[in-house]
Amino acid sequence: MNKDTIVKTGALLYVFLFLYLAVDPSDRAVWAVENIPVVIVFAYLVVTYKKFTFSPGSYIMMSFWLVLHTIGGHFTFAHVPFDFVNHLFGLERNDYDRFAHFSVGFFAYPIVEYVLRKGWTSYYRFAMLFGFAAVMAVAALYELNEWAFAILSGGNNVGLEYLGAQGDIWDAQKDMCCDGAGALVALFIYSIVRPDKRYNTQGS
Repeated sequence: MNKDTIVKTGALLYVFLFLYLAVDPSDRAVWAVENIPVVIVFAYLVVTYKKFTFSPGSYIMMSFWLVLHTIGGHFTFAHVPFDFVNHLFGLERNDYDRFAHFSVGFFAYPIVEYVLRKGWTSYYRFAMLFGFAAVMAVAALYELNEWAFAILSGGNNVGLEYLGAQGDIWDAQKDMCCDGAGALVALFIYSIVRPDKRYNTQGS
């Protein structure tokens, strides 16, 4: 299969997964709130596909977060069936959300690709630094968003499930640490693959 077929097949499979998990979620209100960023990101990628097509690697990296976040929205992150991993590592809480945050960092890969292929900078190291900084900025803004939503919701179940702290006072800091760790892994992979050299035109 060519690149176009692979990307469109992956998008179609994700749509099926999204629709399947939209049926009878654990909490419909939490599902709706959690899936707002998912729908925005996926819709953006679909609408801009012909204008700027990322490399297959970028779509794969972004798909990790889309899938993990969609699953988390269905069960609520604190209640995703994840006991086998929690028990394996002796974790005291359901750390599924940490894995999801780690996948947020993978967006550093497409960010760097976009910056370099668009010609915003010719300095590879600056692009890598920008990719990391962009992920950390989004991570911080998302934690502030969770905090604000929990306060505005009056501390009800929807707000607490969306916050997902599970009693950990350092939840926000640990989440951002996972975001950053994921970004470092993504940037390491990017430095090996270098899709900006293989797909050196803006739209292909």
